[in-house]
Amino acid sequence: MQEPLLGAEGPDYDTFPEKPPPSPGDRARVGALQNKRVFLATFAAVLGNFSFGYALVYTSPVIPALEHSLDPDLHLTKSQASWFGSVFTLGAAAGGLSAMILNDLLGRKLSIMFSAVPSAAGYALMAGAHGLWMLLLGRTLTGFAGGLTAACIPVYVSEIAPPGVRGALGATPQLMAVFGSLSLYALGLLLPWRWLAVAGEAPVLVMILLLSFMPNSPRFLLSRGRDEEALRALTWLRGTDADVHWEFEQIQDNVRRQSSRVSWAEARAPHVCRPIAVALLMRLLQQLTGITPILVYLQSIFDSTAVLLPPKDDAAIVGAVRLLSVLIAALTMDLAGRKVLLFVSGYAMGWGPITWLLMSEVLPLRARGVASGLCVLASWLTAFVLTKSFLPVVSAFGLQVPFFFFAAICLVSLVFTGCCVPETKGRSLEQIESFFRTGRRSFLR
Repeated sequence: MQEPLLGAEGPDYDTFPEKPPPSPGDRARVGALQNKRVFLATFAAVLGNFSFGYALVYTSPVIPALEHSLDPDLHLTKSQASWFGSVFTLGAAAGGLSAMILNDLLGRKLSIMFSAVPSAAGYALMAGAHGLWMLLLGRTLTGFAGGLTAACIPVYVSEIAPPGVRGALGATPQLMAVFGSLSLYALGLLLPWRWLAVAGEAPVLVMILLLSFMPNSPRFLLSRGRDEEALRALTWLRGTDADVHWEFEQIQDNVRRQSSRVSWAEARAPHVCRPIAVALLMRLLQQLTGITPILVYLQSIFDSTAVLLPPKDDAAIVGAVRLLSVLIAALTMDLAGRKVLLFVSGYAMGWGPITWLLMSEVLPLRARGVASGLCVLASWLTAFVLTKSFLPVVSAFGLQVPFFFFAAICLVSLVFTGCCVPETKGRSLEQIESFFRTGRRSFLR
């Protein structure tokens, strides 16, 4: 007679095992600790964010130098300086839109590597500039590269990171962007403006060299039907001693479920349009706080104030404070919660890193690609309007007018956070989607 199932022993009939098997997250974490190549791949990718942060604030020390240039072909008027500072954001908007196509056409890794072409060309143009058109074209190309990497790198990092360290690795793009800005401010104390552009080539070349040895995203490879290559990539990332079969099957299942995109009829449903509206408004409010024009014209702003230290030193101090703030945010956002930091902290600890994280958490899974592209486009177009108009407004009305406007937007942001932004700390993506689908806050408690 067949033995009853409940009391059976052995690997197939161990109904109540004495020691539960390790969870998928534990298995992935063990694999990550055993093999650090996933951290190397992340570092190689986020060098693109370093270059983005470096290029964004390149104009901070350069504009004052060119405004006093004796070369008539390079001397900048206030109007020309506003174009030099703002055209980067137009390039970034175009790069973000291109990422919507290149991410799926070339893959995440190759898209990041492709960004090195416009980045290197842009720095070369600015280093050898003998006219305004070379400065503007170089600035646009570095902006395009920055927008492309800002959209592609978070996707690549999230898809290669094991669950146990995904949160920590997810903070590295913002950390590296801030570190890139700080490096520019520090080098600005030592190097003339042409050599600042030459120095910008270094992280781009290192990124290309390292990424050429890194695997592509297993999720992307599976979406292209390259299953064996995807398994090899995941095994390389997790280490040969890690059990990757469970994770590989989960990725396969997710890829199959997300194979279809949301239709226009579905996009009008409240559970889809509401989170998109929240993410879009967060990105708009983030830019309307004035962070981009402040960083782009930081040294010029200090030039017009009665500060005790030289403007170059003040800019470097701001960069160091930003880096420290982002580090604190990365360490505390999973403990204190997203909304708490949005309420009580400054930009670098709150609206800087957390809005990017919240955008990835609240956007519906099937609409995430198109919706994130829309958010990036709106963000950088807003940044262009603010950056282009900042210097003319300051010249006409004084420095206090734009800063009063930025302060008013900060108050609006506080109200918006309290009324519309859900707390997503410790919640799965399924729980967050259920909240927007049903409106029941119990899903987020």
